[in-house]
Parts: sequence; structure tokens; C-alpha cells
Amino acid sequence: MSAEKLTGRRARLERSTSESSVLVEIDLDGTGRSDISTSVPFYDHMLTALAKHSLIDITVRATGDTHIDVHHTVEDVAITLGEVLRTALGNKAGIRRFGEATVPLDEALANAVVDISGRPYLVHSGEPAGQEYHLIGGHFTGSLTRHVFEALTLHAQICVHMTVIAGRDPHHIVEAQFKALARALRQAVEMDPRIGDAIPSTKGAL
Repeated sequence: MSAEKLTGRRARLERSTSESSVLVEIDLDGTGRSDISTSVPFYDHMLTALAKHSLIDITVRATGDTHIDVHHTVEDVAITLGEVLRTALGNKAGIRRFGEATVPLDEALANAVVDISGRPYLVHSGEPAGQEYHLIGGHFTGSLTRHVFEALTLHAQICVHMTVIAGRDPHHIVEAQFKALARALRQAVEMDPRIGDAIPSTKGAL
């Protein structure tokens, strides 16, 4: 499974299994435009926020065995999104590499730190006890938030530290995390005019 590199910093992948069928296309140099349809309404809402606040154009078309559980479709979209993000970044020449954002949503507050490192790693902490059991929007279980971030970091080969600092409402807790990730990604994937075509690593590769 490998994504197709398109012109510029764009990439696309269609991924099909016995559990889901997913198409994802992104443009890292977009304006935050989104066209999202996963058949999981709350997840659509989160991915729309991810696009809006990262300024990454994201198209997602997904169907799956949601009559059993939405887990497969949600995770497979995140896997595909990660693969497409990694491909769109190419050799990562000229990017800022690091990004950080702390984002509130009413009583909820989340901090995300991103390193476009080439080494997948997720640290996810701070969600209140029981958050993983909440059913949000009738379909999306709180535990899926971490699954999305795990799949995305693994397949994009990035490092993400996500910390929930405060929060009471389960919806707000998830949305603050997606928006914080979006803002951190926006910084990390931006081109840095000061380094030109250099790769921001002492190793010369990411």
C-alpha cells in the first residue's frame, strides 16, 4: 500500500479491505478546504476541523462495516490519511519540522507538539477517567481518539505529544485535541524560507 504523489505537495491513496473502502487526497499547501464523508458524523466533524485549522485541503470518502462497529472505518481512514501525509511531504526539504499549539474549547484545553521526524511515536495523556467509554454523536466512542492518533502517527512517521490539560465535556475534549493537532501540523509542514531546500536535520534526512 503506497500513496500516489501528485503535483506539488499533494498525494492520494485508495485503500480497500474486507472491512472498509477509503479514499483520501490532501494538499499541504491548501486553504483548509474539506470534503469529508466517512459515514461517521462526529468523525466527519473532527476531520473537517483538522483541515480547517491546519490549512491542509483534505478529501475523504469512506464506507465500511459500520453496522458492526465504526472502529474499522475510523481507524482505516486514519491509516490512509497518515500514508497520504507522509507521501505528500516527500523528502521534507524546507519544512519547519516542529509545531506546537495549545487550543481551548470552552472548559477543555489541549496541547499538541508535532515533530515531522520520520520516527513514529505517540504520547497521549491527560484525558479524564472514563473518557474512553463515552459515546459521542451516537457513534464515536472516546477510545477512538487515541486510535486515530496512533494510526496517523505510525503511518505518517511523525512524533506527536498530545496532552489534555483540562476538560469535562467529552465532545469538547476530543475536539480540542483535533484542533490542537491541526494547528501544530500547520506549523510543522509549513515551508521555512530561511532554510531554502535544506532538510531540517543534522543527519541530513528525515
